[in-house]
Amino acid sequence: MTPLSLDERIARRVQAVDFQAWRAKVERVGGCLHPVRMSGAWQVQDQAGEVLAARSGHIFAPCGNRRESVCPTCSDRYAADAFHLMRAGLSGGDKGVPVSVAEKPRVFATLTAPSFGPVHNRRTSARGRTIPCACGERHHEADPRVGAPLDAGTYDYVGAVLWQAHAGKLWHRFTIALRRKLAHAAGLTVREFKDHARLSYAKVAEYQRRGLVHFHAMVRVDGPGGPSDQTPAWVTAELLTDAIVAAAGAVQLDISRPDGAPFSLTWGRQVDVRQIRPTAAAEVEDERGEISEQRLAAYVAKYATKGTGKSEAADRPIRGQVDIDHLDVTPHHRRIIQTCWDLGGLAEYDELNLRKWAHMLGFRGHFLTKSKYYSTTFKAIRGERSAFRAEQALERLGVDPDSVVVVNHWDFAGIGYANDAEMELAHGIAERKRQLRKEGR
Repeated sequence: MTPLSLDERIARRVQAVDFQAWRAKVERVGGCLHPVRMSGAWQVQDQAGEVLAARSGHIFAPCGNRRESVCPTCSDRYAADAFHLMRAGLSGGDKGVPVSVAEKPRVFATLTAPSFGPVHNRRTSARGRTIPCACGERHHEADPRVGAPLDAGTYDYVGAVLWQAHAGKLWHRFTIALRRKLAHAAGLTVREFKDHARLSYAKVAEYQRRGLVHFHAMVRVDGPGGPSDQTPAWVTAELLTDAIVAAAGAVQLDISRPDGAPFSLTWGRQVDVRQIRPTAAAEVEDERGEISEQRLAAYVAKYATKGTGKSEAADRPIRGQVDIDHLDVTPHHRRIIQTCWDLGGLAEYDELNLRKWAHMLGFRGHFLTKSKYYSTTFKAIRGERSAFRAEQALERLGVDPDSVVVVNHWDFAGIGYANDAEMELAHGIAERKRQLRKEGR
């Protein structure tokens, strides 16, 4: 018997008796590509315990994956939450952050990785013309060689992976050094600094074409109590800029290579710091190099969902050498993943869990992190959304949310769709919803 084609399987699924009910569940999760299937029931009870409404059966819950290459729907939701989290810390007036934060000294800083060997690059002149690479060619934007080493035999893959695995610790040391530089500029000790000012920041990691992350960070100085406290008069955007550059240059983390040789980890020479202006202008930056709040929040939210992309790393953890051999990646990124796997087998690097993070090219940190008082939290944003939806559902039932109790009991039943036909239909629903959102904006 000849197997049915994908189109025929899709047609058969659409014609099934339960299709409309299945589609409604997919619509509720926005076309999530890897929904969590749940079975159970919920009830709405009054104060006396009488059941006012009930439902049982199977539902879908969104997978929640932030990476666009894995689930565009959940990635969009994560990006929206990241935008509001970032914007609240930039502009204030929402999410419990006062509008006065827009008047505080704030900068947008970018810290990069050092060089581990010359790579193919694509630079342009002031007139927009492509400058020849060191290899002698003019690379186009999609050239997979961009970011790859000119000589893979001399490129320091071990150093690159070890730097990537310690990037989070380097950032932590940078924040300590930055507080120290600011304190010394004011004639204070580091211990006294917390009684006069507080450093607040939110950062996001972005992969460069060479497979190493760099950090984009919004850095702000508050009073000792946080956003509501006035910043000391001695703190200026210029002082903050100078302190960031000095702190980045002073950070050093000493570790050992596999052969026992000492190895010092530092930031790259390229440290870019720009002041943030309180405006929602259309452009990302003006002729002075300043960046607007609104576009900056969107700019960073995009980075938070990019991940590494299918051409640069794997979407899921590596389970063994067979996975590495069959990855659809460039030779350069395969070499990075292989180096992670090899170093992960050495006892001296056990704490780095390099095999666990080989699919992320050795980067072990969160893509978006913030200091405690920068702004709101993802948990608070998602809690507001959940409460709003629950209130809407109860209003449709015609009951007072303050006079009832909602009882939920759901059990895990699996992840994903039953077959490729359902996956394709869900993808179409997700794309349609995405397009409607774009048209709405």
